[in-house]
Amino acid sequence: MQESLTIGQLAARSGVAPSALRYYERLGLIHAERTGGNQRRYARIELRRVAFIRIAQQVGVSLDEIREALDSLPDGRTPSAEDWARISAAWRNRLDDKIRLISKLRDDLTGCIGCGCLSLQRCALNNPADKLAGEGPGARLLLPRS
Repeated sequence: MQESLTIGQLAARSGVAPSALRYYERLGLIHAERTGGNQRRYARIELRRVAFIRIAQQVGVSLDEIREALDSLPDGRTPSAEDWARISAAWRNRLDDKIRLISKLRDDLTGCIGCGCLSLQRCALNNPADKLAGEGPGARLLLPRS
Protein backbone atom coordinates (compact mmCIF):
# COMPACT_ATOMS: atom_id res chain seq x y z
CA MET A 1 0.00 0.00 0.00
CA GLN A 2 1.21 3.53 -0.74
CA GLU A 3 1.92 5.98 2.07
CA SER A 4 -1.24 6.04 4.13
CA LEU A 5 -2.99 8.06 6.81
CA THR A 6 -4.49 6.97 10.10
CA ILE A 7 -8.06 7.98 10.80
CA GLY A 8 -6.77 10.70 13.14
CA GLN A 9 -4.48 12.07 10.44
CA LEU A 10 -7.25 12.00 7.85
CA ALA A 11 -9.58 13.75 10.30
CA ALA A 12 -6.99 16.44 11.05
CA ARG A 13 -6.16 17.02 7.38
CA SER A 14 -9.77 17.01 6.16
CA GLY A 15 -11.48 18.78 9.07
CA VAL A 16 -13.96 15.91 9.35
CA ALA A 17 -14.56 14.09 12.64
CA PRO A 18 -13.39 10.47 12.85
CA SER A 19 -16.99 9.39 13.49
CA ALA A 20 -18.05 10.99 10.19
CA LEU A 21 -15.15 9.28 8.39
CA ARG A 22 -16.25 5.91 9.76
CA TYR A 23 -19.81 6.72 8.62
CA TYR A 24 -18.58 7.65 5.13
CA GLU A 25 -16.68 4.38 5.04
CA ARG A 26 -19.77 2.38 6.06
CA LEU A 27 -21.66 4.06 3.21
CA GLY A 28 -18.89 3.19 0.76
CA LEU A 29 -17.96 6.81 0.07
CA ILE A 30 -14.36 6.35 1.19
CA HIS A 31 -12.22 3.24 1.61
CA ALA A 32 -9.62 2.11 4.11
CA GLU A 33 -7.23 -0.80 4.29
CA ARG A 34 -6.79 -2.57 7.61
CA THR A 35 -3.53 -3.27 9.39
CA GLY A 36 -2.75 -6.53 11.15
CA GLY A 37 -4.12 -4.87 14.31
CA ASN A 38 -7.36 -3.99 12.44
CA GLN A 39 -6.57 -0.25 12.36
CA ARG A 40 -7.79 1.79 9.42
CA ARG A 41 -5.28 3.20 6.95
CA TYR A 42 -6.44 5.58 4.26
CA ALA A 43 -4.66 6.25 0.99
CA ARG A 44 -3.89 9.93 0.47
CA ILE A 45 -6.35 10.05 -2.46
CA GLU A 46 -9.14 9.73 0.12
CA LEU A 47 -8.43 13.35 1.14
CA ARG A 48 -9.81 14.49 -2.20
CA ARG A 49 -12.87 12.28 -1.85
CA VAL A 50 -13.58 13.67 1.63
CA ALA A 51 -13.19 17.25 0.37
CA PHE A 52 -15.62 16.47 -2.45
CA ILE A 53 -18.12 14.95 0.01
CA ARG A 54 -17.96 18.00 2.27
CA ILE A 55 -18.49 20.58 -0.44
CA ALA A 56 -21.22 18.57 -2.17
CA GLN A 57 -23.10 18.22 1.11
CA GLN A 58 -22.80 21.95 1.76
CA VAL A 59 -24.61 22.73 -1.48
CA GLY A 60 -27.36 20.22 -0.70
CA VAL A 61 -26.31 17.14 -2.66
CA SER A 62 -27.50 13.96 -0.95
CA LEU A 63 -25.09 11.26 0.19
CA ASP A 64 -26.72 8.87 -2.29
CA GLU A 65 -25.94 11.25 -5.16
CA ILE A 66 -22.42 11.73 -3.84
CA ARG A 67 -21.91 7.96 -3.68
CA GLU A 68 -23.14 7.59 -7.26
CA ALA A 69 -20.66 10.23 -8.43
CA LEU A 70 -17.78 8.74 -6.44
CA ASP A 71 -18.60 5.25 -7.72
CA SER A 72 -17.97 6.55 -11.23
CA LEU A 73 -14.39 7.52 -10.33
CA PRO A 74 -11.52 5.13 -11.00
CA ASP A 75 -10.17 2.92 -8.22
CA GLY A 76 -6.48 2.93 -7.43
CA ARG A 77 -5.55 6.34 -8.82
CA THR A 78 -6.17 9.95 -8.07
CA PRO A 79 -9.11 11.21 -10.16
CA SER A 80 -8.07 13.33 -13.10
CA ALA A 81 -9.36 16.73 -14.13
CA GLU A 82 -11.43 14.93 -16.77
CA ASP A 83 -13.02 12.73 -14.10
CA TRP A 84 -14.05 15.76 -12.05
CA ALA A 85 -15.23 17.62 -15.17
CA ARG A 86 -17.56 14.73 -16.01
CA ILE A 87 -19.14 14.89 -12.55
CA SER A 88 -19.35 18.67 -12.74
CA ALA A 89 -21.13 18.52 -16.10
CA ALA A 90 -23.64 16.01 -14.75
CA TRP A 91 -24.48 18.28 -11.81
CA ARG A 92 -24.32 21.64 -13.58
CA ASN A 93 -28.06 22.08 -14.31
CA ARG A 94 -29.05 21.01 -10.83
CA LEU A 95 -26.56 23.39 -9.22
CA ASP A 96 -27.66 26.23 -11.52
CA ASP A 97 -31.29 25.63 -10.41
CA LYS A 98 -30.19 25.68 -6.78
CA ILE A 99 -28.27 28.94 -7.31
CA ARG A 100 -31.37 30.54 -8.86
CA LEU A 101 -33.53 29.38 -5.94
CA ILE A 102 -31.07 30.62 -3.31
CA SER A 103 -30.78 33.97 -5.11
CA LYS A 104 -34.56 34.30 -5.24
CA LEU A 105 -34.82 33.42 -1.56
CA ARG A 106 -32.17 36.02 -0.68
CA ASP A 107 -33.80 38.74 -2.77
CA ASP A 108 -37.42 38.02 -1.85
CA LEU A 109 -36.78 37.40 1.82
CA THR A 110 -34.91 40.69 2.14
CA GLY A 111 -37.79 42.52 0.48
CA CYS A 112 -40.40 40.83 2.64
CA ILE A 113 -38.63 41.45 5.92
CA GLY A 114 -37.96 44.99 4.76
CA CYS A 115 -41.70 45.79 4.61
CA GLY A 116 -41.96 45.33 8.37
CA CYS A 117 -45.09 43.19 8.57
CA LEU A 118 -43.25 39.87 9.05
CA SER A 119 -46.42 37.96 8.13
CA LEU A 120 -46.24 35.73 5.08
CA GLN A 121 -49.86 34.69 5.61
CA ARG A 122 -51.47 38.14 5.68
CA CYS A 123 -48.92 40.16 3.75
CA ALA A 124 -50.71 42.89 1.85
CA LEU A 125 -47.87 43.05 -0.69
CA ASN A 126 -47.09 39.43 -1.53
CA ASN A 127 -50.09 37.45 -0.28
CA PRO A 128 -53.18 39.58 0.34
CA ALA A 129 -56.01 37.65 2.03
CA ASP A 130 -53.81 34.52 2.02
CA LYS A 131 -54.74 33.81 -1.62
CA LEU A 132 -51.71 31.51 -2.00
CA ALA A 133 -53.21 28.98 0.43
CA GLY A 134 -55.34 27.72 -2.46
CA GLU A 135 -52.22 26.76 -4.43
CA GLY A 136 -51.06 24.23 -1.88
CA PRO A 137 -48.56 23.96 0.93
CA GLY A 138 -45.06 25.35 1.06
CA ALA A 139 -43.34 28.52 0.02
CA ARG A 140 -45.44 29.17 -3.08
CA LEU A 141 -43.63 32.36 -4.11
CA LEU A 142 -40.15 30.86 -3.78
CA LEU A 143 -40.47 27.29 -5.00
CA PRO A 144 -40.85 26.59 -8.71
CA ARG A 145 -44.44 25.91 -9.65
CA SER A 146 -45.21 22.57 -11.21
